[in-house]
Amino acid sequence: MKIIIPMAGIGKRMRPHTLSVPKPLISLAGKSIVQRLVESISLSLPARPEEIAFIVGDFGEAVEKQLLDIAQQAGATGRIYYQEEALGTAHAIHCAAPSLEGPVVVAFADTLFKADFLLRDEEDAVIWTSHVEDPSAFGVVVTGPEGRISAFVEKPREFISDQAIIGIYYFRDGAALERRLKSLIERGMHRNGEFQLTDTLQEMLEEGVSFSTAAVDEWLDCGNKDATVQTHQRLLEHEKSPDLISPLARIGQSLVIPPCYIAPGAEISDSVIGPYVSIGENTRVEHSIITNSVIQSDTRISDANLDNSMIGSQVVFEGSVNEVSLGDYSIIN
Repeated sequence: MKIIIPMAGIGKRMRPHTLSVPKPLISLAGKSIVQRLVESISLSLPARPEEIAFIVGDFGEAVEKQLLDIAQQAGATGRIYYQEEALGTAHAIHCAAPSLEGPVVVAFADTLFKADFLLRDEEDAVIWTSHVEDPSAFGVVVTGPEGRISAFVEKPREFISDQAIIGIYYFRDGAALERRLKSLIERGMHRNGEFQLTDTLQEMLEEGVSFSTAAVDEWLDCGNKDATVQTHQRLLEHEKSPDLISPLARIGQSLVIPPCYIAPGAEISDSVIGPYVSIGENTRVEHSIITNSVIQSDTRISDANLDNSMIGSQVVFEGSVNEVSLGDYSIIN
């Protein structure tokens, strides 16, 4: 089994946090989004993945090393592919053509999920789905009486299904998927300059490929700052482990209200932290009250009263603004 993870996008909706870090490598409670995605998928597979391929942009050697380390931690071989132009989801997957053979899972790296199922790898294809209140904002699947998918519809204006596609797919025959993606691109079947995976899925369906669904218990979005803070809250609620607070953190004259993640080397003094707060490595917080927020590493915060906030690494923040979204290397005083 292989996992293919397209992640070459520049993450416009998550700026300023993606100006210096690719969105999938933003850390939430001590783990990057993409590492959490790999771990969740691995738990749903019948066997450990043998290879994890990442499709990236020009992210640099340090980022690529991080990704290869994530694959190694999952017990898999890591491979790096490049998408030099933003030409759509089908094009992104096809950039990893040499890895598209045998059973493959394709997972876009801007979503997390909670599920309690084991993939049925004898299926032709499986689409991970989640029930949503407003399907008009998503691609959805229509299922027949036997639970098989009968149609894919992008952002339906009228209600036809509430089973939204969350961006994770299984294909038993990766080589067949590669041939169909290549054909779509060679025929120039694009929409506004982008080759879409949903067009390939529809063609596969019409050619007789049998698709089923795997419904997740919870779909966690990381599309923008507010959604990511909410996802971070849910992650802490799920984990609720005393190990989230490192014994190598220094906490003095402060109250920590769980669940919180406090990394090694963090220093907290004369403050109230939590609930739902992450404090990264070597970050120092003093004379502050912080709730429901994500603070990255090597940052200094003082005299603050923060809620629903994201603050990057190497930031200096002094003040009582209630809600902020600051990228790396910012200074506010």
